Amino acid sequence: MTGSKPVLMQPNLKRIQYRVRGQVQGVGFRPFVYQLAWDLGLTGWVLNDQEGVLIEVQGSTTNAFLNALHKQAPALSRIQSIEEKEIEKKENEAVFLIRESECGDVQTDIIPDAAICPDCLSEMRDPNDRRYGYPFLNCTHCGPRYTITHSLPYDRAQTSMAAFEMCPACEAEYRDPTNRRFHAQPTCCPNCGPRLSMDISEIANRIRQGQILAIKGLGGFHLVCDAHNETAIEKLRKRKNRDAKPFAIMVADCQAICDFAKLDQNEQILLESPERPIVLLRKKKSNLPDTIAPNLNRIGVMLPYTPLHYLIMDALRGRPLVMTSANPGGEPLVIANDEAENRLSNIADAIVTHNRDILIRVDDSVVRHDLSGPTVLRSARGFTPHPIDLTQDTPSILGLGAFLKNTICLTRANHAYLSQHIGDLDNVATLRFQEETFDHLRKILQVDPILAVHDLHPDFASTRFAHRLGIETFAAQHHHAHIASVLAEHQIDGPVIGLALDGFGLGDNGESWGGELFKVDGLNCTRIGHLRPLAQPGGDKAAVEPWRMGASALHALGRRDEIGSRFAGHDTQTLKLMLDKGLNSPHTSSMGRLFDAACGLLGVCEIAQYEGHAPMMLESLVSRIEVDSQGWQLDKNGELNLLALLNTLCERTAQSGANLFHGTLVFALADWVEQACTKHNISCVALSGGCFLNEILSQGLKRKLQQAGLKVYLNQHVPLSDAGLSLGQAWLGQQKLLRDGS
Repeated sequence: MTGSKPVLMQPNLKRIQYRVRGQVQGVGFRPFVYQLAWDLGLTGWVLNDQEGVLIEVQGSTTNAFLNALHKQAPALSRIQSIEEKEIEKKENEAVFLIRESECGDVQTDIIPDAAICPDCLSEMRDPNDRRYGYPFLNCTHCGPRYTITHSLPYDRAQTSMAAFEMCPACEAEYRDPTNRRFHAQPTCCPNCGPRLSMDISEIANRIRQGQILAIKGLGGFHLVCDAHNETAIEKLRKRKNRDAKPFAIMVADCQAICDFAKLDQNEQILLESPERPIVLLRKKKSNLPDTIAPNLNRIGVMLPYTPLHYLIMDALRGRPLVMTSANPGGEPLVIANDEAENRLSNIADAIVTHNRDILIRVDDSVVRHDLSGPTVLRSARGFTPHPIDLTQDTPSILGLGAFLKNTICLTRANHAYLSQHIGDLDNVATLRFQEETFDHLRKILQVDPILAVHDLHPDFASTRFAHRLGIETFAAQHHHAHIASVLAEHQIDGPVIGLALDGFGLGDNGESWGGELFKVDGLNCTRIGHLRPLAQPGGDKAAVEPWRMGASALHALGRRDEIGSRFAGHDTQTLKLMLDKGLNSPHTSSMGRLFDAACGLLGVCEIAQYEGHAPMMLESLVSRIEVDSQGWQLDKNGELNLLALLNTLCERTAQSGANLFHGTLVFALADWVEQACTKHNISCVALSGGCFLNEILSQGLKRKLQQAGLKVYLNQHVPLSDAGLSLGQAWLGQQKLLRDGS
């Protein structure tokens, strides 16, 4: 037993046992309970065990104690439930104790990594503090968690800090229940903790000189350079082979953001939260180089979240920094020191390491704030592995995601745990990362899935992985899983009309789908509508060359003769032949390809440099939406035909066309969905898929449907893109087990 302290004896005693479940270990929960019991004059004890935190308190203020548990819990805690029962009183008890943890099968959660707290930041900047200028200080309210933990229970021996023996001063803090470092597993100081390979002053000088540095952080390495140095940014783009994809930047504080972006109160709350995500903000004219986020109206911004970040920022007097993931060629984030030397030496001018191991790769999260509130676009550091509450309790299920923007999802009882962003499964390194993530998440949760749910596409690497596991498998149609992810997140059990809009997903009969209207009720999914298919000349090549989809639209409109003049410089003769004869031109109902067709016709982006490049540029051009009431047709079979809209775009300028395309699309989709809801007598609508990353589309359609009296749900805490697909797969797996009686 540790942490005993005398408390006041009171009359009319009763003894209550509380079982607290959720994110309650490693967040300072026991010291909080200890201090609370002392303040309220209660005796008893508190301990960590396999289910969370167990408390017994005795006294006359137990009601006040329970109220404070709910309202005053530590900032990083996440209470899922508190069970209470009155038990037999104990005679002559005069102290409150913090007992040692009990072992057993783990049922609690490990918390995500958290940004440095104000107390630690103040210590780090205090010349009289023993941790002054130390880049690895932390406490129970902040610092690394998930990325340094092997398995639960969350004790130092289970983390990469096991290699660092605490000095007497840190040991004393660790054992003192009144200290905020009580049982802070990564706690350390300059005398006993990790060391940086390069002085802060040298790091700052190299950045000032225009160098690119690879700097080891919480979940991996960042590539860093001066955000005002256009030469350094161009050098980084060339070395990383990233011609146009936007970079995120880090600034010292929110005040600095006003120089180059618009910031409202909700966005500031997100930026300053313990999760410290990258927040997408609207750009305004500034002296920042446009090459950071070329041709886009938003820029990704984050604040410092580690002591090291603050030390670098302080040394540079708050100069903004480009800070992007250190992963060459679309491979996973670099985390190990020797790996950095091998993979980053051709990109970075210098590599800054430290000797605390990162056990699992976790990239920065990306969030925006829209009419629905905070919307997670990439879930990773700060959010993983937050549990998602489910309505059903089943044996563990594994959802293996899709090919692009892969994540995995594991369920435990009635909770789902979405992994961090893994990436596109198009190289061996990312496939290995997917397996590493599964092994790590399985160890953290202490579960072994009995069912693996994968995409319907037989050639996806995630499908092959499912079949290698040696457990039962289940194939889920891509867009059904998209809608299921919304049902899981919002705990919707009844039938819905689901609209899934994305770039590609294999249909039930092998077609290319991506603009689909469904009636969904659990495992039952009926396709009740789709976009009018367009030919994709060149197949997958059309997804990266929007001019091809523009040419396809012209061909479908009977304007074949314009293809050569509109797309001069491309091999239009061969493409016209392909369209005429249907050679290598499979048809698709994809909304993503419809966006590409619009971009091609408007001359916005003929060759895309990254996924979503052309539609993002098109969205950035919108100044005020317009609507062409004759721009769409609905047939009796539920097909939505937007060729009339594409025809009108042929005569528009880029910005005028962008305004018309977005406005008409919102009204056409609303008409489509409203008619389906009326026909099927359903008032609940679920929207999902990568095209809903377009804020004008997602928020405009939601608002229009709500005005029609419909209940509308989109993914918010789970990405709208394929990165949220694994949750939907896991949810469908639950429905299968429940149907089969497993």
